Amino acid sequence: MKIHIITIGEPKPAYAKAGWQEYIGRLKHYHAVRATHIADKHNDAGHLLEAAGKAYKVALAITGKQLSSPELAAFIESRNQDGREVAFIIGGPDGLQPEVLAASDMQLSFSKLTFPHDLAMVILAETLYRASTIAAGQPYHR
Repeated sequence: MKIHIITIGEPKPAYAKAGWQEYIGRLKHYHAVRATHIADKHNDAGHLLEAAGKAYKVALAITGKQLSSPELAAFIESRNQDGREVAFIIGGPDGLQPEVLAASDMQLSFSKLTFPHDLAMVILAETLYRASTIAAGQPYHR
């Protein structure tokens, strides 16, 4: 499956850079992964939606649907069947604009808690990796 992760900014703290690199590297064993890091000064709906293009858009939002790891694995498998790229969109410190949320095909939430967007990038990469190992029948998730 083609996964496109779109973020405002790149991971800045050392822990976030290391976590991002680790889990994106692992995720690439399962999927064609690319990332677009949009500069903070371009944190607007137009730039985010342009980067996502015609992909199936998953907006990360605190009010989105919460999935278990097996449910996310099933989602990934179902999206893989249609061959369309899936774009996961992480906003900046203030979240995503209403236009991005309205244009998304799905809104996904990690938790009702608020996370720094640097940490959200790491959580997304790890979560996608975990779901991918579940889908492949591998034991990482245990």
